[in-house]
Amino acid sequence: MKKSELKSFLDFKAKQYNAPEFIDSDPVQIPHLFSQKEDIEISGFLTATIAWGNRKSILKNSNRLMEMMGNSPYDFVMNHKKEDLDNLEGFVHRTFNDTDLKYFIRSLQNIYRNHGDIESIFKEYALPDSLQPAIHEFKKIFFELPHPSRTRKHVSDPLKNSAAKRINMYLRWMVRKDNSGVDFGIWESIDPSQLSCPLDVHSGNVARKLKLLKRKANDAKALAELDHSLRKLDRTDPVKYDFALFGLGVFEKY
Repeated sequence: MKKSELKSFLDFKAKQYNAPEFIDSDPVQIPHLFSQKEDIEISGFLTATIAWGNRKSILKNSNRLMEMMGNSPYDFVMNHKKEDLDNLEGFVHRTFNDTDLKYFIRSLQNIYRNHGDIESIFKEYALPDSLQPAIHEFKKIFFELPHPSRTRKHVSDPLKNSAAKRINMYLRWMVRKDNSGVDFGIWESIDPSQLSCPLDVHSGNVARKLKLLKRKANDAKALAELDHSLRKLDRTDPVKYDFALFGLGVFEKY
């Protein structure tokens, strides 16, 4: 497939899947329950954190988590008491459990109290063409409080060769603006051109079939290679092609 044909094909598929119907089966529906910026940020971050495995299970547990927080995630993060954290006991999604969740709540409170908000951290450390170093710095700040060592694995680090799929998906939600109401675009201090495609087994396999990616492992090096390929197709909004790659892989078994 020629480059022009590939671009036309992926543009068509991106538009097809970057549509309101996409929300119905995707974890992005959880932050869509809210209208306040901070509620969207926090619900999105927590949902993205547990967004691996069975999609029905992800949605079920994300909704349960919002209910445990009184469907007011920002208020819960900022004003919770010890007994409120105790009420989170028993929450589990795969390897993410209530011990991890309690630290996440305390850390988010620390970020909003002492670092402005989540966006401010990414804005400070973003590079003109990448947010991957900013993810590394975010993780350092996120774990600046005393924490269980087991919890660190739930925030990926691109500088340790992780593709950081879930947090890149979260950044797409927060930063990218679209005309379909899927991604929120509420972080106006960061440009969509700085985003990286959430790389997983589905998007990776499709990218390889389309010769956008050669590297076999879905790691940080593969992400950099895929970013380079997608930026050639659209420098201003490269991660719109996440919809195309994901849709082709999951829904069309391309």
